[in-house]
Amino acid sequence: MELSWDLLAVLSLVAFIAGFMDAIAGGGGLITLPALLIAGIDPVSAIATNKFQAASATVSSVHAFAKKGMIEWKKAVPLGCAAFVGGMLGALFVSIISQAFLQGLVPIMLLAVATYFIFSPKLGEHKNKKKLSLVAFSFMIAPLLGFYDGVFGPGVGSFFMVAFVFLTGFSFMRSMSFAKLANASCNLGSLSIFIIKGSIIWPIALAMALAAFAGAQLGTRCVVKVGPKLVKPMLIGVCCLLAMKLLSAADNPLRMYLQRLLFN
Repeated sequence: MELSWDLLAVLSLVAFIAGFMDAIAGGGGLITLPALLIAGIDPVSAIATNKFQAASATVSSVHAFAKKGMIEWKKAVPLGCAAFVGGMLGALFVSIISQAFLQGLVPIMLLAVATYFIFSPKLGEHKNKKKLSLVAFSFMIAPLLGFYDGVFGPGVGSFFMVAFVFLTGFSFMRSMSFAKLANASCNLGSLSIFIIKGSIIWPIALAMALAAFAGAQLGTRCVVKVGPKLVKPMLIGVCCLLAMKLLSAADNPLRMYLQRLLFN
């Protein structure tokens, strides 16, 4: 495909919006991956290129949280390492995982996340009961979500967020800071595999990464100032939109199963 300045400008704008969304509620891939595919990029290169810009956005968000003194680096090292390894393993094993199974399961997971937040009106106003320590979360939950990010990816930021809120008993903003670090770590883990495989289209990836970085900086500032009042409705909206986007695909196995159930 031919690269033009117009194409790079459009994709950069899309990445800026996605970076803003990712910093607040996740789900930026809802718009960046379809944009890359519409631009005529083959699916493997689109996924790899999208992962590069997504990693740029999440790293940018972590940087902004760190500048505010909200990243507990010593406690977060095991979390980051476990998520990174999970992301690498997911990217390595992507060819042998049942994509049909994931395509059917992910919309259900996203709608479950949205439902949880809809019926949690005091989100961010109190701590949930602690079910797992941070160390246990790091070695039990983070690798699984990291693996999912390497294999498939949609909504992983939202999944990290709801897992922290529900399982660790941390405050909302503390949960968000750990979730951002975990998300960035698994993004970098899976990205490292795509780089080794040479799947990334670098001119597009670099342009989108710069825009995503800027968008994430703006989004993070909004989160820090507004907090749960902004995050909760966007998280619900992103989860529902992403679920509908995945279910709208003609080859989604869950959609095909429901069609057979209703019309046969």
